[in-house]
Amino acid sequence: MPEGDTVWQAARRLHNALAGNVLTRFDLRMPRYATADLTGRTVLDVTPRGKHLLTRIEGGLTLHSHLRMDGSWKVYENGRRWTGGPAHQIRAVLGTADRSAVGYRLPVLELLRTSEEHRAVGHLGPDLLGPDWDPDRALANLLGDPARPLGEALLDQRNLAGIGNVYKSELCFLLGATPWLPLGELPENRAAQLPALAKRLLEVNRDRPVRITTGRRDQSHFVYGRAPRPCLRCRTPIRSANQGDGSRERPTYWCPTCQRGPAPTGNRQDN
Repeated sequence: MPEGDTVWQAARRLHNALAGNVLTRFDLRMPRYATADLTGRTVLDVTPRGKHLLTRIEGGLTLHSHLRMDGSWKVYENGRRWTGGPAHQIRAVLGTADRSAVGYRLPVLELLRTSEEHRAVGHLGPDLLGPDWDPDRALANLLGDPARPLGEALLDQRNLAGIGNVYKSELCFLLGATPWLPLGELPENRAAQLPALAKRLLEVNRDRPVRITTGRRDQSHFVYGRAPRPCLRCRTPIRSANQGDGSRERPTYWCPTCQRGPAPTGNRQDN
Protein backbone atom coordinates (compact mmCIF):
# COMPACT_ATOMS: atom_id res chain seq x y z
CA MET A 1 0.00 0.00 0.00
CA PRO A 2 1.79 3.19 -1.14
CA GLU A 3 2.29 5.73 1.62
CA GLY A 4 4.76 8.57 1.99
CA ASP A 5 7.77 6.33 2.57
CA THR A 6 6.88 4.07 -0.37
CA VAL A 7 6.46 7.04 -2.69
CA TRP A 8 9.78 8.48 -1.46
CA GLN A 9 11.47 5.19 -2.39
CA ALA A 10 9.79 5.19 -5.81
CA ALA A 11 10.98 8.74 -6.44
CA ARG A 12 14.55 7.81 -5.52
CA ARG A 13 14.53 4.82 -7.89
CA LEU A 14 13.14 6.92 -10.72
CA HIS A 15 15.54 9.78 -10.05
CA ASN A 16 18.55 7.48 -10.00
CA ALA A 17 17.45 5.86 -13.27
CA LEU A 18 16.31 8.92 -15.21
CA ALA A 19 17.76 12.19 -13.89
CA GLY A 20 20.40 13.70 -16.15
CA ASN A 21 19.54 11.35 -19.02
CA VAL A 22 17.95 12.10 -22.38
CA LEU A 23 14.60 10.48 -23.11
CA THR A 24 14.74 8.08 -26.05
CA ARG A 25 11.13 7.01 -25.51
CA PHE A 26 8.14 8.88 -24.11
CA ASP A 27 4.86 7.02 -24.24
CA LEU A 28 1.78 8.03 -22.26
CA ARG A 29 -0.99 5.53 -22.93
CA MET A 30 -3.92 7.84 -22.37
CA PRO A 31 -6.03 9.36 -25.15
CA ARG A 32 -5.39 12.87 -23.82
CA TYR A 33 -1.64 12.51 -24.28
CA ALA A 34 -1.49 10.07 -27.17
CA THR A 35 0.49 12.50 -29.33
CA ALA A 36 2.75 13.89 -26.57
CA ASP A 37 6.39 13.32 -27.48
CA LEU A 38 9.21 14.52 -25.23
CA THR A 39 11.95 12.34 -26.70
CA GLY A 40 15.24 14.19 -26.95
CA ARG A 41 14.62 16.09 -23.72
CA THR A 42 16.57 15.57 -20.50
CA VAL A 43 14.93 14.43 -17.28
CA LEU A 44 15.92 16.97 -14.62
CA ASP A 45 14.74 15.30 -11.43
CA VAL A 46 12.04 13.18 -9.82
CA THR A 47 10.62 14.63 -6.61
CA PRO A 48 8.09 13.15 -4.18
CA ARG A 49 5.42 15.39 -2.66
CA GLY A 50 3.39 13.48 -0.10
CA LYS A 51 1.94 10.61 -2.10
CA HIS A 52 2.52 12.38 -5.44
CA LEU A 53 5.44 12.02 -7.87
CA LEU A 54 6.72 14.93 -9.95
CA THR A 55 9.02 14.03 -12.84
CA ARG A 56 10.48 17.28 -14.16
CA ILE A 57 11.62 17.38 -17.75
CA GLU A 58 13.64 19.88 -19.76
CA GLY A 59 11.50 22.58 -21.30
CA GLY A 60 9.50 23.43 -18.19
CA LEU A 61 7.29 20.34 -18.12
CA THR A 62 6.36 17.99 -15.28
CA LEU A 63 4.84 14.54 -15.45
CA HIS A 64 2.62 14.23 -12.37
CA SER A 65 1.59 10.78 -11.18
CA HIS A 66 -0.12 9.30 -8.14
CA LEU A 67 -0.03 5.62 -7.19
CA ARG A 68 -3.15 5.48 -5.00
CA MET A 69 -3.86 1.86 -4.04
CA ASP A 70 -2.50 -0.23 -6.93
CA GLY A 71 -0.21 1.91 -9.05
CA SER A 72 3.54 1.38 -9.32
CA TRP A 73 6.62 2.49 -11.23
CA LYS A 74 9.13 -0.18 -12.22
CA VAL A 75 12.62 0.40 -13.60
CA TYR A 76 14.16 -2.11 -16.01
CA GLU A 77 17.47 -2.29 -17.78
CA ASN A 78 16.89 -2.23 -21.52
CA GLY A 79 16.53 -5.73 -22.89
CA ARG A 80 15.09 -7.09 -19.66
CA ARG A 81 11.53 -8.38 -19.64
CA TRP A 82 8.93 -6.13 -18.01
CA THR A 83 7.19 -7.97 -15.19
CA GLY A 84 5.01 -5.40 -13.43
CA GLY A 85 1.77 -6.65 -14.92
CA PRO A 86 0.02 -7.29 -18.24
CA ALA A 87 0.69 -4.85 -21.09
CA HIS A 88 -2.82 -3.38 -20.94
CA GLN A 89 -2.06 -2.06 -17.42
CA ILE A 90 0.89 0.05 -18.61
CA ARG A 91 0.08 3.76 -18.54
CA ALA A 92 3.51 5.31 -19.13
CA VAL A 93 6.94 4.42 -20.50
CA LEU A 94 9.93 6.72 -20.07
CA GLY A 95 13.00 5.29 -21.77
CA THR A 96 16.66 6.29 -21.84
CA ALA A 97 19.70 4.77 -23.53
CA ASP A 98 20.03 2.06 -20.89
CA ARG A 99 16.84 1.95 -18.78
CA SER A 100 13.08 2.15 -18.99
CA ALA A 101 10.72 3.38 -16.29
CA VAL A 102 7.32 1.75 -16.71
CA GLY A 103 4.21 2.99 -14.90
CA TYR A 104 1.56 0.37 -14.17
CA ARG A 105 -2.07 0.99 -13.17
CA LEU A 106 -1.48 4.69 -12.57
CA PRO A 107 -4.88 6.23 -11.75
CA VAL A 108 -3.51 9.78 -11.97
CA LEU A 109 -1.20 10.77 -14.80
CA GLU A 110 -0.97 14.26 -16.24
CA LEU A 111 1.51 16.43 -18.09
CA LEU A 112 1.63 20.02 -16.88
CA ARG A 113 3.93 22.98 -16.88
CA THR A 114 6.41 22.92 -14.01
CA SER A 115 5.34 26.45 -13.12
CA GLU A 116 1.83 25.08 -12.55
CA GLU A 117 2.68 22.15 -10.26
CA HIS A 118 0.63 23.87 -7.59
CA ARG A 119 -2.50 22.78 -9.48
CA ALA A 120 -1.61 19.18 -8.60
CA VAL A 121 0.00 19.48 -5.17
CA GLY A 122 -0.67 22.98 -3.90
CA HIS A 123 -3.48 21.76 -1.63
CA LEU A 124 -1.19 19.48 0.36
CA GLY A 125 -0.15 20.14 3.93
CA PRO A 126 3.47 19.92 5.13
CA ASP A 127 5.26 16.88 3.69
CA LEU A 128 6.52 14.52 6.40
CA LEU A 129 9.54 13.62 4.25
CA GLY A 130 9.91 16.89 2.39
CA PRO A 131 11.95 20.07 2.82
CA ASP A 132 8.76 21.99 3.62
CA TRP A 133 8.05 19.97 6.79
CA ASP A 134 6.61 22.23 9.48
CA PRO A 135 5.42 20.37 12.62
CA ASP A 136 3.70 23.41 14.10
CA ARG A 137 1.68 24.02 10.95
CA ALA A 138 0.81 20.33 10.68
CA LEU A 139 -0.46 20.25 14.26
CA ALA A 140 -2.44 23.46 13.76
CA ASN A 141 -4.03 21.95 10.66
CA LEU A 142 -5.03 18.82 12.55
CA LEU A 143 -6.45 20.70 15.52
CA GLY A 144 -8.37 23.10 13.32
CA ASP A 145 -11.39 20.78 13.41
CA PRO A 146 -11.54 19.41 16.98
CA ALA A 147 -14.69 17.38 16.33
CA ARG A 148 -13.10 15.40 13.51
CA PRO A 149 -12.08 11.79 14.25
CA LEU A 150 -8.33 11.37 14.64
CA GLY A 151 -8.02 8.71 11.93
CA GLU A 152 -9.85 10.76 9.31
CA ALA A 153 -7.77 13.84 10.08
CA LEU A 154 -4.53 11.90 9.72
CA LEU A 155 -5.56 10.65 6.28
CA ASP A 156 -6.47 14.14 5.06
CA GLN A 157 -3.44 15.15 3.01
CA ARG A 158 -4.39 18.81 3.42
CA ASN A 159 -3.36 18.54 7.08
CA LEU A 160 -0.04 16.76 6.57
CA ALA A 161 1.11 14.79 3.55
CA GLY A 162 2.30 11.20 3.52
CA ILE A 163 0.14 9.22 5.96
CA GLY A 164 -1.93 6.33 4.64
CA ASN A 165 -3.99 3.59 6.20
CA VAL A 166 -1.08 1.71 7.76
CA TYR A 167 0.46 4.69 9.50
CA LYS A 168 -2.96 5.95 10.53
CA SER A 169 -3.67 2.79 12.51
CA GLU A 170 -0.16 2.54 13.94
CA LEU A 171 -0.04 6.20 15.01
CA CYS A 172 -3.39 5.94 16.75
CA PHE A 173 -2.11 2.91 18.67
CA LEU A 174 1.09 4.67 19.70
CA LEU A 175 -0.95 7.66 20.86
CA GLY A 176 -3.25 5.39 22.88
CA ALA A 177 -6.35 6.69 21.08
CA THR A 178 -8.89 4.99 18.84
CA PRO A 179 -9.11 6.33 15.28
CA TRP A 180 -12.65 7.55 16.08
CA LEU A 181 -11.62 9.77 19.00
CA PRO A 182 -12.42 13.44 18.22
CA LEU A 183 -9.18 15.36 17.94
CA GLY A 184 -10.33 17.83 20.56
CA GLU A 185 -10.44 14.98 23.10
CA LEU A 186 -6.88 13.85 22.47
CA PRO A 187 -4.82 14.84 25.54
CA GLU A 188 -2.76 17.93 24.82
CA ASN A 189 0.57 16.26 25.58
CA ARG A 190 -0.18 13.44 23.15
CA ALA A 191 -1.37 15.79 20.44
CA ALA A 192 1.90 17.71 20.79
CA GLN A 193 3.83 14.46 20.18
CA LEU A 194 1.91 13.55 17.03
CA PRO A 195 3.86 15.42 14.29
CA ALA A 196 7.29 14.28 15.53
CA LEU A 197 6.07 10.71 16.00
CA ALA A 198 4.61 10.57 12.49
CA LYS A 199 7.79 11.98 10.97
CA ARG A 200 9.98 9.53 12.88
CA LEU A 201 7.94 6.53 11.70
CA LEU A 202 8.19 7.53 8.04
CA GLU A 203 11.85 8.51 8.25
CA VAL A 204 13.01 5.22 9.77
CA ASN A 205 11.11 3.30 7.07
CA ARG A 206 12.00 5.26 3.95
CA ASP A 207 15.20 3.24 3.46
CA ARG A 208 13.76 -0.13 4.47
CA PRO A 209 12.43 -2.72 2.00
CA VAL A 210 9.88 -3.82 4.62
CA ARG A 211 7.95 -1.34 6.74
CA ILE A 212 8.40 -1.82 10.52
CA THR A 213 6.67 0.33 13.12
CA THR A 214 7.32 -1.81 16.21
CA GLY A 215 11.11 -1.99 16.15
CA ARG A 216 10.75 -5.79 15.99
CA ARG A 217 11.55 -7.75 12.87
CA ASP A 218 9.34 -10.65 13.96
CA GLN A 219 6.27 -8.39 14.34
CA SER A 220 6.29 -5.50 11.88
CA HIS A 221 3.10 -3.76 13.05
CA PHE A 222 1.36 -3.21 16.37
CA VAL A 223 -2.21 -3.40 15.03
CA TYR A 224 -2.43 -2.98 11.25
CA GLY A 225 -3.45 -6.23 9.57
CA ARG A 226 -3.29 -8.14 12.87
CA ALA A 227 -6.99 -8.74 13.74
CA PRO A 228 -7.94 -10.95 15.54
CA ARG A 229 -4.46 -11.78 16.82
CA PRO A 230 -3.54 -10.64 20.34
CA CYS A 231 -2.17 -7.17 21.01
CA LEU A 232 1.60 -7.18 21.44
CA ARG A 233 1.21 -5.21 24.68
CA CYS A 234 -1.88 -6.51 26.47
CA ARG A 235 -2.86 -9.68 24.53
CA THR A 236 -6.41 -8.42 23.87
CA PRO A 237 -7.57 -9.45 20.35
CA ILE A 238 -7.01 -6.68 17.81
CA ARG A 239 -10.19 -5.47 16.14
CA SER A 240 -10.91 -4.11 12.68
CA ALA A 241 -13.58 -1.97 11.04
CA ASN A 242 -13.89 0.37 8.09
CA GLN A 243 -13.53 4.10 8.69
CA GLY A 244 -14.55 6.91 6.38
CA ASP A 245 -17.46 8.09 4.29
CA GLY A 246 -18.13 4.73 2.65
CA SER A 247 -16.83 5.80 -0.77
CA ARG A 248 -13.95 3.33 -0.43
CA GLU A 249 -12.87 0.66 2.03
CA ARG A 250 -10.39 1.89 4.60
CA PRO A 251 -9.80 -1.00 7.00
CA THR A 252 -8.77 0.35 10.38
CA TYR A 253 -7.22 -1.61 13.23
CA TRP A 254 -7.07 -0.91 16.95
CA CYS A 255 -6.67 -2.50 20.38
CA PRO A 256 -9.83 -2.00 22.49
CA THR A 257 -7.77 -2.12 25.69
CA CYS A 258 -4.71 -0.02 24.87
CA GLN A 259 -6.58 2.67 22.94
CA ARG A 260 -9.03 5.07 24.56
CA GLY A 261 -12.06 6.48 22.78
CA PRO A 262 -15.15 5.54 20.78
CA ALA A 263 -15.20 2.63 18.36
CA PRO A 264 -17.89 1.20 16.10
CA THR A 265 -20.16 -1.54 17.36
CA GLY A 266 -20.49 -4.73 15.40
CA ASN A 267 -16.87 -4.49 14.25
CA ARG A 268 -15.39 -7.47 12.52
CA GLN A 269 -12.42 -9.60 13.50
CA ASP A 270 -10.38 -10.66 10.50
CA ASN A 271 -8.98 -14.12 10.08
